[in-house]
Amino acid sequence: MISGSFYALLAGFWGAAASLSAKLSVGADYLRDMCETGLSGWTQTHSATTACDWLCLPLRLLCGGLLFTCNAVMWTFFSKALRHCSSSARATVTSTASNFISSAVLGRVIFGETHAALWWAGIFLTLCGLLVLYGSTSQTLPQEEGKKMP
Repeated sequence: MISGSFYALLAGFWGAAASLSAKLSVGADYLRDMCETGLSGWTQTHSATTACDWLCLPLRLLCGGLLFTCNAVMWTFFSKALRHCSSSARATVTSTASNFISSAVLGRVIFGETHAALWWAGIFLTLCGLLVLYGSTSQTLPQEEGKKMP
């Protein structure tokens, strides 16, 4: 049986994939640059630019569809994580951590982004805050059975 933490890790990854899809669908320059780079080895530079101008809109629509698909998959895994984890805080902390790390890795691989130490320090502090919230969840006391409300 798969644990809730694994579902939460997957939810975080799919959330990062949805963010990547949104960035690709809204930022037309990213898709055009990727298209021209990919087609430059196959065709001449002028025909690659013309082909990419024609392909830009369908690629943006495809990325927009991927955005909704990745969000649906992310919410499915997060719901499963909530069902299988001992607390909702554990599922939230795990999926948030997975989302941050996955976003950093995908940004590095796809866009060549680098993150400064300050970015990593901010992520670390955010996750520490989430862990503090997770550790301080209050224990509810069982109500007395014979007690009547006035």
